[in-house]
Amino acid sequence: MLPLVELIADPRSFVVEGGNIRLTDEQSRAILALTLSRLTGLGRDEIFGEARSLADLIQGHLTTLSSRENIMAIVRSELVEVRDAYAVPRRTEIVDGDADVEDEDLIAREDMVITVTHGGYVKRTPLVTYRTQHRGGKGRSGMSTKDEDAVTRVFSASTHTPMLFFSSGGKVYKLKVWRLPVGTPTSRGKAFINLFPIEPGESITSILPLPEDEATWDRFDVMFATQSGGVRRNKLSDFVQINRNGKIAMKLDEGDSIIGVGLCNAEQNDILLTTALGRCIRFATEEVRVFAGRESTGVRGIRLAESDKVISMAILRSVDATAAERAAYVKHANAMRRAALGAESGEVEDTAVPADDEDSEAADMVSLSLERIADLGAAEEQILTVSTEGFGKRTSAYEFRRTGRGGQGLLAQDLSKKGGRLAASFPVEEHDEILLVTDQGQLIRTPVSQVRVVGRNSQGVTIFRTAEDEHVVSVERLADQGSDEDDGLVGGDSGIADA
Repeated sequence: MLPLVELIADPRSFVVEGGNIRLTDEQSRAILALTLSRLTGLGRDEIFGEARSLADLIQGHLTTLSSRENIMAIVRSELVEVRDAYAVPRRTEIVDGDADVEDEDLIAREDMVITVTHGGYVKRTPLVTYRTQHRGGKGRSGMSTKDEDAVTRVFSASTHTPMLFFSSGGKVYKLKVWRLPVGTPTSRGKAFINLFPIEPGESITSILPLPEDEATWDRFDVMFATQSGGVRRNKLSDFVQINRNGKIAMKLDEGDSIIGVGLCNAEQNDILLTTALGRCIRFATEEVRVFAGRESTGVRGIRLAESDKVISMAILRSVDATAAERAAYVKHANAMRRAALGAESGEVEDTAVPADDEDSEAADMVSLSLERIADLGAAEEQILTVSTEGFGKRTSAYEFRRTGRGGQGLLAQDLSKKGGRLAASFPVEEHDEILLVTDQGQLIRTPVSQVRVVGRNSQGVTIFRTAEDEHVVSVERLADQGSDEDDGLVGGDSGIADA
């Protein structure tokens, strides 16, 4: 055993007088751990045979470690074995790096739902997280909020969509969706004050998603609408270059704030302003001149009644049709819908509410051809209006006739029966979906097709069954989300809300 002891070279094991070997503590414990039957069964030849094999293995390892050539030979042989076993053509192309690559180029394009609270918190959540439900449901929790906070704005946009954020003090900031904090449906998000250098006492009051292609920006104007009924038009090019510290967007009177900002074209768009007391006015974009500066207050858009305020601004398509033609088309379309769908049971029947007398008389005096009906149908828009009590309706934009800027406007929705005020008003399409949020943080997503098309001065149907002391504070459009999957989640491309 002496050669083996010398090979191991453990300083704790050494030969004492008389040819005996002094064992280490570990060796002694290992022997004591053996059972008596195993100790008596061990033969001398077996012990020396195992010792010789261990000595040969140790000597082989020492020989390998003593020479770099031996080590590299083993590495080479193992690599050859791996190559022979897993040799496949390279799937990844390795090229020289582009010095112009930015962080945004590495961000996947994905549809997001951006949620904003009254307390100034914002987050983005993947759109597929929200499950489609039928109207009249109770919704799901859309965000955890403090008792004094409430969700006030949600909209859908791509991760690469640039956005302008307008503060209550009239300043504008620019940021892309992918830079917003991502969160779960119940998370609160991140405060705007941690994203922008907002002055003390100010808050973000309006958000404007922009087209992703900057080459098209020179074709658009920016229309502002304030809570007091003022409007102003500027070129979009005035807001292309915005530093991190922001830029002055609009001069506001004390106590006033921006409630809507939209992209428009003077030849193709009209402006629709809607108030909390159910009034609305539609006028041509050209009635508001283009302001050269960004520090003016603008001009009057609608004359407000006492305790009333503007709640929304919508950009509508300008259609070349007379008032009689529009009235005749609306009468024809309503008759076709009633014939095709019939009256829905269990809902408030309000399709019989008469239109304005002058519209009815104009409709009876005009006969439209099939071609003209098709043209007007292709250009038709529908305006969704929703009250704080959860009642809503769709109305043809042709019923919102164009008038002069600065008047008191028309009736947008009948609020006399169920009370409350208007929470939102904006254009929608048949295949769109909408998100409704209450001041208690409840959220429901429902198809627009389940909201009835009725007259402008109607009450509407129940969209959101609110609890006592609960009110709808925000209604947003999800444009053309595609087909529903079997699991109830919705995929497809998402557009930018017009409102």
